[in-house]
Amino acid sequence: MKNFALIGAAGYIAPRHLKAIKNTGNTLSAAFDPFDSVGIMDSYFPNVDFFVEFERFDRHIEKLKRKNIPIDFVSVCSPNYLHDSHIRFGLRNNADVICEKPIVLNPWNIEALQEIEKETGKHIFSILQLRLHPSIIALREKVLKGPKDKIYDIDLTYLTSRGHWYYTSWKGDISKSGGIATNIGVHFFDMLTWVFGSVKSNIVHIHTHDRAAGYLDLEKARVRWFLSINELAIPEEVRAQGKSTFRSIKIDGDEFEFSDGFTDLHTKSYEEIISGKGYRIGENKKSIDIVHYIRHAAPAGLKGDYHPLAILPNSKHPFD
Repeated sequence: MKNFALIGAAGYIAPRHLKAIKNTGNTLSAAFDPFDSVGIMDSYFPNVDFFVEFERFDRHIEKLKRKNIPIDFVSVCSPNYLHDSHIRFGLRNNADVICEKPIVLNPWNIEALQEIEKETGKHIFSILQLRLHPSIIALREKVLKGPKDKIYDIDLTYLTSRGHWYYTSWKGDISKSGGIATNIGVHFFDMLTWVFGSVKSNIVHIHTHDRAAGYLDLEKARVRWFLSINELAIPEEVRAQGKSTFRSIKIDGDEFEFSDGFTDLHTKSYEEIISGKGYRIGENKKSIDIVHYIRHAAPAGLKGDYHPLAILPNSKHPFD
């Protein structure tokens, strides 16, 4: 049984990690979050020691270490811009680290953390759950076994509506979240490069507070992509059903179905990591390179081969 500590216990993604720790037969000894809305922990680990001040959390981890109750894993579910610091904390406390995506915001952060891995002898693992999705695994096998010169045409659309709270939170601050492409798109970019190979060219058509669109030329695919958090970008027939999210991948004009199969992918990720087969930090390099470029590129506008939804009129920032 492994001993875990959790950083970011009040966040949206934390329950999936709590469930994964529980379902893999391990225990949570300590948790930290500056916000105290963490009653969800009672469903998994009601006796966990919880802290709202990082200094006290740090001291508690040190006390456990001196009592010969070491933390085996630190799970990081904090805001994107804090991942780098919290990963370092875990490594310095002689623990392996499991971090949510995006693992860091900048490509050079990966190299620096790999150096600390070498110094400490500990490892950083990332949650790349789409790589564990049965349909996506099957797609990768199909591409690998298909014609060597085949180039696929892909349309990626991911729309997930967010309210005005988004812009007040750290997620609406591009310096903290990395912007739309990083915050909601990085796992799709990881999946695409895992299936279709490395990036040959990266073009950004639009990039605003609530949407981004562009074109990726991969080794085995031409990808038009569109991401948005604006509810009005979601097709009207989908909104009529009361749904606030729309996800679509079309391959050579045909819809690629992967709506099901998402249940317990975090638990599967934990199983792989604990058994020594998880995805290490270096696996994130391609997707972090992509989103970092998108964040800093000057949008080209609607030129060339752009996603059909990129023509949607831009919306006003709610606080302008």
